[in-house]
Order: sequence, then structure tokens, then C-alpha cells
Amino acid sequence: MEKTINEVFKNRAEKYTTRIAVEKKNKGVWESASWQEYYASARNIGLGLHILGIKKGDRVSILSENRLEWLYADMGTLGLGGVVVPIYTTLLTEEVGYVLKNSGAKAIFVENRSQLDKVLACQKELPKLEKIIMMDPGDLGADTNKIMGFKAIYELGRQKQKESPPLFKGLSMAVEPEDIATIVYTSGTTGVPKGAMLRHKNIMAVLHSLDSIRPKYCFDTDQVVPFLPLSHVYGRLTDHFFGIYTGVTASYAEGIEQFARDIKDRRPHVIQAVPRVCEKIYQKILEQVDEQPLWKQKIFRWGHEIGIEISGLRERHQPVSPFLNLKYKLAYSLVFKKLAQALGGRVRWMTASGAPTSRDIMLFFNAAGITVVEGYGMTECCAPATMSHLDDYRIGTVGYPLPGVEIKLADDGEILIKGESVFAGYWGMEEATKEAFTRDGYFMSGDIGEFEDGFLKITDRKKDLIITSGGKNIAPQKIEGLFKFDPLFEHVIVIGEGRKFLAALFNINPIQASLLARKNKLSFDRPEDLLDTPEFLKIIDAHVGERNSQLARYETIKRYQVLKKPFSPESGELTASLKLKRNVVLKRHQALIDAMYADVN
Repeated sequence: MEKTINEVFKNRAEKYTTRIAVEKKNKGVWESASWQEYYASARNIGLGLHILGIKKGDRVSILSENRLEWLYADMGTLGLGGVVVPIYTTLLTEEVGYVLKNSGAKAIFVENRSQLDKVLACQKELPKLEKIIMMDPGDLGADTNKIMGFKAIYELGRQKQKESPPLFKGLSMAVEPEDIATIVYTSGTTGVPKGAMLRHKNIMAVLHSLDSIRPKYCFDTDQVVPFLPLSHVYGRLTDHFFGIYTGVTASYAEGIEQFARDIKDRRPHVIQAVPRVCEKIYQKILEQVDEQPLWKQKIFRWGHEIGIEISGLRERHQPVSPFLNLKYKLAYSLVFKKLAQALGGRVRWMTASGAPTSRDIMLFFNAAGITVVEGYGMTECCAPATMSHLDDYRIGTVGYPLPGVEIKLADDGEILIKGESVFAGYWGMEEATKEAFTRDGYFMSGDIGEFEDGFLKITDRKKDLIITSGGKNIAPQKIEGLFKFDPLFEHVIVIGEGRKFLAALFNINPIQASLLARKNKLSFDRPEDLLDTPEFLKIIDAHVGERNSQLARYETIKRYQVLKKPFSPESGELTASLKLKRNVVLKRHQALIDAMYADVN
């Protein structure tokens, strides 16, 4: 059994040779590499780093959007025995500086001049940083001793390979399962980002587990179209490393905005997604339906109901009557076939991991013949710890623990995780590492959960639970998820700790807001102007009331404020992986929150 990702990479390159391994859309043109070319490019980068003095255990960072050079830098560094430290491109200069300083990175790959400038702005605080390699050709600045181009390091490695053909393979195979492969910094939703150390054995444990539960009709000839950032542990493990492991062709989308176009072009068999992507696809469909004539809207609603009914029967393993099956075939032709075609027409299943996903959305995709697989995990357990099975799932849960993963619940419901996939600890943070584990070695996830017939269900984050002044324990994630199922609400944060009732802050989806305004014949220049229109505020109020009707009385939102400026990574209110930084939002809008409770004794 293969023990390191280096071993996997070498074996797949030798097995698949001239078949396309990876490709990336760049300015409208697909740039591709065969498995042999992929391995050779990574080898040249690794040997180039070796010449620059990078040794086993040295940290090498990557600050770039997805591109082939990212993959070459990753596999080249790992092959050298180096430790890869990915950084989100959306991070601010001081955040980039923190990761580089904390990790002690010796070299960094940057995508372009914009990212280079972030590093240069904080380089005085980075005495260990010796080399900066820019992927895009262009102005490298005056410090040519420290900054070099990607092609230059590639050429160094190519020449070294000619001189010493066995060198890279020797370095690569000398890497042990216990060696650190990567340090991935947590998103910092509740404090300072921490560098989770993931070993080769952690990565391999996840890959072996996923391989053991993958459906029999998944093949090495499959196509995938990755779009999640490689700097995210989930995208890197599932799209990148598991893609290498299974031997599929990975066609990286040009960007998140071009994802729909590239999917139609490359027609993937599997899509690794997060719930927000599923929500956006679903919302887009609803927006398009709302613009159709009334008779088409009625057909959609009829088909939708049929699809949800038959998806529910499949989930419960109950038989489908011949008459219902006949109606479903008609519904599929009129409604669901368009969704399947929009995703390329070949998708068998897709994931929705990382956050709760609406049951109705799951049933809708399932009715289109695209089974949505839910899972659960975090950086500290190398992405997935649980996963639903295609033939045995329960919507609203995150499936069973992966093979080799042990999960139990603490007395307060906290999810505790143990297994070969669990990380080695936080880089340079011994105390934080000790605090992350129980005495018997379980990682304390900080999430609250429960089991339903063996299926794990996530109920909330331990630190996010709201206790009202009346003593009610309320899980805000449930309420926020219910509101986000309405396409009008882009982001939702529920408030109420120590208060008599719950309140909320909303971001509105500008596309849906414009659609609703036109339907109600409201004039406006920009979508945000609608938030100053009493008629539109009544529409929002009606939508809040409809959501509240599905909640217990003590869970309802009694008061709310709609923020004109959307939450974003740039504003610091969202992490780079688009998770809400609850503490940042609450602190920034404290005056607004206090005003909602001003007349409450």
C-alpha cells in the first residue's frame, strides 16, 4: 500500500504516461499536461528549489489562484521533502505576513505583481524568507537576488535533472509517512489563525478511506472540473490529491465566475462542491423560473413536487409506484433535465461539505439524477472525517465516519475525533495543541452533534450556541440556514446572547432583490437603493415572516437590520473560505445591534 503522496504521484505518472492529467483554462484557452509532463514539471521545480538550498522540512509557501504552476510547485516541494504552506490570495498584507512569519517560510511562490507586493510590504519582518518566485512573467523589481521568475527556477531544475537523473526520485522516496507534508492555516473565525500540521500519513489515510467507499462506477477515465481554491484543505485533498490517487483528468476552471461555462465544456462526472455553490445554482434556477410565463412556473412547481416525492422515497429505500415513476419521467424531461445539462450532462454525484445544506435543495439535485453527498470535516482532520454513501444516506446528516476514523460525543455533545487522518498539532503552538485534545487522544472539534441511527448530525458550533436571558439554548446555524434557503438572503447572522429575543443582520442578494422589485413594479437605479424604499422593505418583512413561520416561537427573528455593504473577505467579515467571522461582525456592528435592543428592559 502506498504510504506517501510522493509515492502515489510517481506511480500514477508511470502508469498513465501520455494521458492528460491536468489542464487549466487560461484566457479562454486550455493549457494541458500529460502525466509524464506533470511529473517532469514538478520534478524540475523541486530540483530548482534544491539548488536554491531548500531542504527536507523547510517551509515553502504558495500565494496564488489555481493554475498549473500551483500544482507543479506543490508536488515539486513535496517531492523534495519540503513542507507546503498555502495562502489564500484574498488575505490582506498583514495576514500574509503573519502566515509567512509564523511558519518560518524559506521561499514563496507568488502568482503576480499584486501578490508580490504583499510579500515585499512585510519582508522586513521575515528574516527567514530567502526566495520569492513569481509565476507570471513581468517586472520582478530591483532585488533580483531575492526575487526570480518561475521559468528561471524551472530551468535550474531541468539542468540539474540532466546532471543527476536519480536525484529527485531519491529525495522523493526518502520522505517518510510521519514527515510533515503541509501546514494549513485555519480560517481564524474565532481568533488568530493556527497552522495545522498535516503529515503524509494523514493525507494517505484520507485517500485510502475515500477510495474504500467510492462507488464502483467511478473510473480513472472520469473527468473533473475543480474550482475550489487549492489553498483550501478540502479542495486540495479531494480535487488535487484524490485526483492524483484515482488517476482522473482534472480540468481546472478558469475561475469561480467561469465555472458554469467550463463545466459545460469539459462535462465532469463528479463535482466537488460546497453547500454555497449548490445554493447559488438552485437560487439561479429559481430566479430564471420567476422570469418565465405563469404556465411554465406551474409546470416547474408540479415537476418540483414530483421530484421531491420520488427523491424522498429513494432516500428511505421505499418502492416507487409505476404511476409515480411515469410522472417522474415527464417531470425529468420538463424540469430536471435542464439542470443536468447545465452541469454538463454527465455528473453522477457531487459533494456539499463544510456547512449545512437545505433538504429541499438536496432533493432537487437528487431528482435530477445528481446525488448530493454530504460530509463533515475540518482542517485538523485533513478535510473529511465523515461522508454519506451514495446508496445509504440521510439528508440533514453528514453520513458515517470514514473507515479508520473514530467519532464519539462528549457529555455536552461536542464531536470528538480520533484516527490516522488527525493532524500532528499546531505549528509552534504547544499549548494550543494540548488544549485541542482530550486526555485519551481525541481531537475536540468545537462542533456539537448527535447520532441518528449511526448517521452523524451537526447541530451547531460549540462557541456559537446562543443562551437567551430566558435560559433558552438556541443553535443559530439552523435558523441561519433556513433563512439562506430563501434566495433573497445572501448572508445571515443571528444575535441574542443574553437577550430577551433573537435579532439578525442580513445581506440581501442583489439579483433576487432586483427581480422582486421588477415583479412588484418598483423603480430603482441600483439594487442597494431598494433598501431605502418603504415598499421594498415591506417585501423583506414578508420574507422574514415566512421564514419565522417555520420556527418555534423562541427561535423567531423579532427584529433585524439589512446591511447595504455585503460581508466579504476584503472587509474582514468573511474568511477566505467564505465563513462568517461572527466575532468580527458583532464587534463591527455593535452600535446597530444595541439599537435593536435599546427599548428592551
